[in-house]
Amino acid sequence: MKIMRFIVDRKEKTGLIEDSNIIELSCSVVEALNAINLDKFKKNSYYTLENIKIKAPVSPSKVVCVGLNYQDHAAELNMDIPDEPILFLKPPSAVIGHQEPIIYPGSSNQVDYEAEMGIIISKKAKNIKENNAREFIGGYTILNDVTARDLQKKDGQWTRAKSFDTFAPIGPVIETQMNPDNQNIFLKLNGEIKQDSNTKNMIFEVEELLEFISHIMTLNPGDIIATGTPPGVGSLQPGDRIETGVEDIGVLKNQIIRP
Repeated sequence: MKIMRFIVDRKEKTGLIEDSNIIELSCSVVEALNAINLDKFKKNSYYTLENIKIKAPVSPSKVVCVGLNYQDHAAELNMDIPDEPILFLKPPSAVIGHQEPIIYPGSSNQVDYEAEMGIIISKKAKNIKENNAREFIGGYTILNDVTARDLQKKDGQWTRAKSFDTFAPIGPVIETQMNPDNQNIFLKLNGEIKQDSNTKNMIFEVEELLEFISHIMTLNPGDIIATGTPPGVGSLQPGDRIETGVEDIGVLKNQIIRP
C-alpha cells in the first residue's frame, strides 16, 4: 500500500493510493501505518495527483542518517567497510516534499545529491532486537541526503553541511508492503542516470540498523532512518532537476534554486 500526505483547499489530508485514485483517510499517516485494516478510515472523497499538492509523508522529530552503507560506494571511495554503522542527524527543518525546491545556500560552492531509501518508524522504539525490528517499521520512502560537500570538508564534521533548510527532500509516498533488501535505487540529474544500484548492496540491513540505532536513541513514530547512498554521488547546480527513485516506491522529484 502507498500512503501519503497532501494538501487540498489549504487542508492537510492523509491518502491511500489505489490504482490512479487517492482515497482520503480519516486518520493521520502514523495511524494509517499502524492500522490492521484501513477500511474503517476510508472516506468517500477521491482525488487525483493533478488536483493536490503532495507533502512530505511525515513530520519527523529527527532524521537519522547512515554514512557509508553500500559496499559498492565504499569500493568507489577505496574505503574500508565499517565495523558498525556511522551515524549523523538531519534536523526536521531540513525536510521538504515532492516537487518542492532545494535551496542552494550562498555559503557553499559544492552541493551534492545522495539518493537513499528511508525507513519510516511507526511505533516508539527503544532497545529493540533485529528479530522484531519489522514490528516498528511502518514502511519505506525515498530521501535525498543533500550535502554542502565543501563545508563538510572545511568543518571536519557533518552537521552544518547536512542541515540547511530543504536539504532533506522526502517522499512522495510511504510504501508499506515491499522487500527493502532487494530494491533498485537510482538518481537522475536532468534526465541522466548518475546513481544506479540495489539495496542488496547495503552493508548493514534494515533490522541491524534499527537494533543499533534504538540502543543509542529512542525512535519516535514518524522518525526516518536514511539508509545510506550508493556510488555515483555528484554535484548540483541551480536549475538542475533531480529524480530520486526506489523501485517499489516511485520517484521523488525536486529542482535546485538560488534564493
